[in-house]
Amino acid sequence: MAGILKFDTKVQELKYKVLKEVAKSYMAGTLEQDIPDIPKRIAPGPKPTMRCCVYKERAIAGERVKLAMGGDPNNPNMLEIIDAACDQCPIGGMEVTDACRGCLAHRCAQACPKKCISFKDGDLHAHIDKSACIQCGMCSRACPYGAIIKRVRPCEASCKIKAIHARKEDNIAEIDEEKCTRCGACSYACPFGAIVDKSYILKALEFLKEAEKGGPKVYMIIAPSISSQFHYARLGQVVTGIKELGFHEVVEAALGADMTAYSEAKELSEKGVLTSSCCPAFVRYIETSFPELKDKISHNLSPMARIAQYLKSIDPEGKTVFCGPCIAKKMEQFEPNKNAPYVDCVITFEELQALIDAKGIDLTTLEDKPLDNASYFGRIFARSGGLRDAVAEALKERGLDKDFDYKPISVSGLDGCRTALNQLKAGTLPGNFIEGMACTGGCIGGPCCLTHEVRDAASVDKYGHESKETTIEGAIRSVMMPEKL
Repeated sequence: MAGILKFDTKVQELKYKVLKEVAKSYMAGTLEQDIPDIPKRIAPGPKPTMRCCVYKERAIAGERVKLAMGGDPNNPNMLEIIDAACDQCPIGGMEVTDACRGCLAHRCAQACPKKCISFKDGDLHAHIDKSACIQCGMCSRACPYGAIIKRVRPCEASCKIKAIHARKEDNIAEIDEEKCTRCGACSYACPFGAIVDKSYILKALEFLKEAEKGGPKVYMIIAPSISSQFHYARLGQVVTGIKELGFHEVVEAALGADMTAYSEAKELSEKGVLTSSCCPAFVRYIETSFPELKDKISHNLSPMARIAQYLKSIDPEGKTVFCGPCIAKKMEQFEPNKNAPYVDCVITFEELQALIDAKGIDLTTLEDKPLDNASYFGRIFARSGGLRDAVAEALKERGLDKDFDYKPISVSGLDGCRTALNQLKAGTLPGNFIEGMACTGGCIGGPCCLTHEVRDAASVDKYGHESKETTIEGAIRSVMMPEKL
């Protein structure tokens, strides 16, 4: 099966291999004794394939095993940095490239407010004193050849809110807990895989083990963005594979999205201005960087929590496991008095793939069992603009569109979210509802997707059109009456 798997990067494949080995050992009942051997399976040697030596490869693999087993319980973040894996990226700041012609004008030096650009005897090229440089970029803009560029570490470049930086003492990446939204963009961007999300696959496997012994049933809630993943098999085959893992039922989070949109439309019409509550990284961004806007956040549960709440209402003892592309959802599951009572565990698409392969399930040979839980509108939540359209439909179905002038703003990526929130803060937002998603393009751009492709948005829309339910109310009525929401 590994031969037909498709990940975007070798880093993802390495992460998958560790997760798979941990899951296999747990399923075999030998995890405790296998822990020292798993790094050797990942880096068998004798020659290194990724690092300077096989011993460093194994040391890093050992840290990955710890994260696959839940990571550091004292670290509140869902992301942890493996110090040994960090390249300490020496490249950074303003740099003079070979394009420098050693011209006579020296406009770069004249433009520098800190006078940190000099020209050494016998060397016509410009030199930057980085200890004095404030990285304002004035020199770069002044250079007629574009010879001065600003280099940024990949993790820092990916973080649009500057929540990650290099430690002064050793240049290893460090996360600012106060700013971090747990969006996970840095983990996908790091070329060395030094930033890794904690895994809760063992928790999910424990639930399944108890269920096999007659304990509570385990339900898997799948994010609508799953329709853009597992390209080598049909979605119905993935559903069958999940059930073969031991899950009692597979439910679409898109049905929770229908419920959220239906309730959010009412709340919006009553309050007049609202920001969405579906993306936990977006919500945390408001709470940490725009605290004065907290009262604008929708009070509705996210689709994940909403459908988990419904499942708990029909099976209070049942266990709910959410699977999606999101690291921030792992944070959301622990939020007290909101999601914690309903969501028991969160795993990612990467982790689901590892579980399926650890059990030796070949998805391509399985029966195709399509899902019929949600409407078209619930399913398109996976892409930017999906929630916007769903709320418009919900306003229409509830008869609220005639009295409320709906003006939605859809933004994705934290830089886009920042722009919209600044406008809302200043009172210049050209709308009354912000659909904010931390990942570019929406959930299909999540850090734990197996792939990030242009066709993913089209896959979501195609999946949406396959729904037998053409209205949000129709989807909700299939399980409960809308007036009970």
